[in-house]
Amino acid sequence: MGKQFCMKIPGQVYAGENSVNILPQILRDRQGKRAALFTDCGVRNSGVLEPVLEGIRKAGAKAIVFDEIPAEPSYGEVQKLLDTFRKENCDFIIAAGGGSVMDTAKLASVLADGRCQVKDLLEDVSLARKTVPSLMIPTTAGTGAEATPNSIVAVPEKELKVGIVSGEMMADYVILDGALMKKLPFRIAANTGMDAMCHALECYTSKKATPFSDTFALTALEIIFQNIEKACAGDAESRNQMLIGAFYGGVAITASGTTAVHALSYPLGGKYHIPHGEANAMLLVPVMKMNEEACRDRLAKVYDRVFAQSGLTEKEKSEALIMRLEELTDKLGIPKGLRNYGISSEELDGLVKAGMEVQRLLENNRKLVTEEDARRIYLTLMED
Repeated sequence: MGKQFCMKIPGQVYAGENSVNILPQILRDRQGKRAALFTDCGVRNSGVLEPVLEGIRKAGAKAIVFDEIPAEPSYGEVQKLLDTFRKENCDFIIAAGGGSVMDTAKLASVLADGRCQVKDLLEDVSLARKTVPSLMIPTTAGTGAEATPNSIVAVPEKELKVGIVSGEMMADYVILDGALMKKLPFRIAANTGMDAMCHALECYTSKKATPFSDTFALTALEIIFQNIEKACAGDAESRNQMLIGAFYGGVAITASGTTAVHALSYPLGGKYHIPHGEANAMLLVPVMKMNEEACRDRLAKVYDRVFAQSGLTEKEKSEALIMRLEELTDKLGIPKGLRNYGISSEELDGLVKAGMEVQRLLENNRKLVTEEDARRIYLTLMED
């Protein structure tokens, strides 16, 4: 019997400039009257929410805004917000923001009835049951959170970020509208864009890669390489393309899975609160250099797809791709090391221990990652 594989995607996906205008129709179709709008203060203060709020008004619905979602929230912070959300008896959930906002909204969709709490899902994810339909509107490109059944929360007592994964959290609707990224700061655009790059490349080189994930991951890589710099500079069409590329990267996650880059970044976010995309971007090149021999054929295929340069050997293509990634992180101003975060070599043992605990992702890596491998990678970031 041949290998079996699966892919999960949101129910309906709308994309393109001003696609947010479909929002009133979605609400009317679902007979939504009290829409919980999850966002953060930065998004709200930027004015990005106005088209979303206008769409809710046009549908004749009331918007109940929850904008106190911190970046990289702990499960306790999420629970506190959800306790307030439950009291409002909302019949539709909208998330407009980055990964933390969408992850919080996904948890709200399966915890609205109060049967259990976020901490319970950390222990037994089978308790998740969706009772309120959800719409994801990413304002960065991106985490790909709009496409996945995952929610990432910090667990302070473990100094880690942990993924809660349940098909019940898959979005019913997604809107990808580049117009909502017009005021996105360069640094956030660069960090989140490189996060999308990591998703696609890790999923393509993962041991769990399938024909489904390969299709979406390769297309995502082509789109991201071609558009990330222009999108960071503010080009409107490139922003729309990056949203599609990030979404494809998210779909690839549902069909495959990320690997050592994400595994080793979790302690950096969980303990030191380094932005998720920035932590991944710093780790991408060191991890791919470690993986190069084990993933050489796949890295060469990415190079063929994106750059289409003939006359090189498989090894030369693989190494050239990693060099391009290094050049790109330099152009985008991604920090090269951990010195700016006050992380010293004295904390190396703790980082290694925490990173090695993320076996859920490390086991996806084509090369077996040892403690010495993790130590060497973290040490590289401390020396730069």
